[in-house]
Amino acid sequence: MSEETVTDLADLGAIAETPAAPAAPTMPLREKQIDAQGRAYATGRRKDAVARVWIKPGSGKITVNGRDQDVYFARPTLRLVIDQPFQIADRAGQYDVIATVKGGGLSGQAGAVKHGIATALTKFEPALRSVVKAAGFLTRDSRVVERKKYGKAKARKSFQFSKR
Repeated sequence: MSEETVTDLADLGAIAETPAAPAAPTMPLREKQIDAQGRAYATGRRKDAVARVWIKPGSGKITVNGRDQDVYFARPTLRLVIDQPFQIADRAGQYDVIATVKGGGLSGQAGAVKHGIATALTKFEPALRSVVKAAGFLTRDSRVVERKKYGKAKARKSFQFSKR
């Protein structure tokens, strides 16, 4: 261990240029979680929708409730929502997705599938966790519809007030 004294800024620059000891290779904190068929499983939730998602290496085919994603999610915006985790991780067309979705409407179901794909992707490739987490795809969007209260027209809207 050599101690160097710094007398001016030039000495400081010379010390900074000397290479430090090589850092130990960083290992992912989590390990790969795959089942016997080589698939990663995750559950995604959004509003009242719950999606069970399995991903495996493949050609990029996405099947939802036994139907192709183009048939099940007819709106292009919903298909874009589902593809977001793959686009962020630069893994478009590399994984096949099989999902079963129950509850909610189509928008909530698309969000649930997106959440499930992002979680399953991090289980299959733990190194992608930081990228997917930074995009906010691992957080469950917990906003749900507020229930209707008695004496109200809707959750908060009152009936029209009559002065006389």
